[in-house]
Amino acid sequence: MNSLHFSFKRLKFFARAQCTAFAGILVDYAVMILLTDFVGVHYTISIAIGGIIGAAVNFSLNKIWAFRIKGVCYKLNLLEQLWRFMCVAIGSIILKIIGTYCLTSLVLFYLQGMKFGKFVITEKLVYKYSRPVADAIVSLFFNYKLQRHWVFKSISQ
Repeated sequence: MNSLHFSFKRLKFFARAQCTAFAGILVDYAVMILLTDFVGVHYTISIAIGGIIGAAVNFSLNKIWAFRIKGVCYKLNLLEQLWRFMCVAIGSIILKIIGTYCLTSLVLFYLQGMKFGKFVITEKLVYKYSRPVADAIVSLFFNYKLQRHWVFKSISQ
């Protein structure tokens, strides 16, 4: 029974962290689309700006909800957590820019100019689809582990 409780607790943390990541990504993605499609900023720069704003949303939600354990204190104070989170966020933004750029370039290399119905494969179309793929990979294999075990580590861990 104890291992079942432990597994449920881990699943709960993971699910909450993915919800906060999704909220941050929605804000991040909206800023990227706004800056790229309406202001004319290159998508790699828009990812960086959106990433900063999305990270602020993500940190706040993680701090007050996702990694909160009733009656258990964090191992680090707010400034230490914020510093570590910023390191993770910078790494995450860099990985998302690289991932989105590489996926977009790869798709364009093979499909640029092709038509699918009324859609023509262009950079302005492809980056919107390669970005969520890069986000998912970075979120699952980079952000979660570092945030859970390095940034928001509790004393009882």
